[in-house]
Amino acid sequence: MNNIETTLAQIGNRRDPQTGSVSAPIYLSTTYSHPQLGVSTGFDYTRTKNPTRQALEDAIAELEGGVRGFAYASGMAAIAGVFGLFAQGDHLIVSHDLYGGTYRLIEQILPKQGITATYVDTGDVQAVEQAIQPNTKAIFVETPTNPTMRITDLRAVVEVAQRHGVLTIVDNTFMTPYLQCPLAFGADIVVHSATKYLGGHNDVLAGLVVARETEVADRIYFLQNSIGATLGPQDCWLLMRGMKTLALRMDRHQENALLVSEWLAKHPLVSTVYFPGLFGHEGRDTHVGQSRGYGGMLSFEVKCEQLVEPLLRHLQLITFAESLGGVESLITYPARQTHFDIPEEIRVAVGVTNSLLRLSVGIEHHADLIDDLAQALAAAEQEIGVRGAQAQYE
Repeated sequence: MNNIETTLAQIGNRRDPQTGSVSAPIYLSTTYSHPQLGVSTGFDYTRTKNPTRQALEDAIAELEGGVRGFAYASGMAAIAGVFGLFAQGDHLIVSHDLYGGTYRLIEQILPKQGITATYVDTGDVQAVEQAIQPNTKAIFVETPTNPTMRITDLRAVVEVAQRHGVLTIVDNTFMTPYLQCPLAFGADIVVHSATKYLGGHNDVLAGLVVARETEVADRIYFLQNSIGATLGPQDCWLLMRGMKTLALRMDRHQENALLVSEWLAKHPLVSTVYFPGLFGHEGRDTHVGQSRGYGGMLSFEVKCEQLVEPLLRHLQLITFAESLGGVESLITYPARQTHFDIPEEIRVAVGVTNSLLRLSVGIEHHADLIDDLAQALAAAEQEIGVRGAQAQYE
């Protein structure tokens, strides 16, 4: 079996023996002819199966170590597709600190289908065990979580799930299969917002799912084909092109993220830094035991909320924008962007405060990123200092 770097670089190669194309061809056809009645080439209608999408789905299945992969039109479409496995009266256990879009789906859409959820700190295995109900069907985990980078022990959660006969679903967006393979620890399903690190260039919207066993894969395929939120062939090709360099990019992302997080941790205007690579990060030892690295995501709290707006405004290199995982560094304000749909009291309780910023560290030179943060923090401090002085005389 090849190393993952080799598998990534070879994605799509040798898929077309007739031409020998090294890059997987883009099959735009929506329908395919039948050689004769009752005979199929294996491709009938592109929603059901497409050769370009097949190349991508085979690639992600191999990378994650599953039996079958599925490509969707977005990360949320992928998660919704997986949640389609559940029915009225079913109950889910969910990481209490997770992406706001997933929270919105669980809170505003699943209840209309009669599906309920309990939020727990999945890093606390006892809390997970206590949350199990007779109608619990799955445990949905982010590790590290978005955005406070909480860590869940995958082995421990899988053991609880298997003992109670429920599925384990892991959102592996932050780590990617290059750094973490949840199926290897017994998880049943892995989901990705492939828009992020897998695509890597902020130019394709996509979601991916991988199932560990055939029975679950068959159920997911039925839903994917029936609902039809599949990824188009052009986007499949773009995603495969991005994935070929995943190993190189992730190495640089996490190298930069470690250096930036260490710098932020020493800055007087920063109160807390969340990054699994920092000594002292809660759950760091667990994370090291189940992954190959720390990823490129970090979050940090500034000393006061008043610093947030001028800091964001004064950044010159790092872009204030939603999303993550691209080669360009992006900074996000979760309380008003990615997690805005979560009620404030719930957000704050899990650490998503109004002083928290999430930083997707790109592949630029780390010194330039640190310089940009330094000048923006200095400008923000000066600006609120001037405001404070003026307020004294008003």
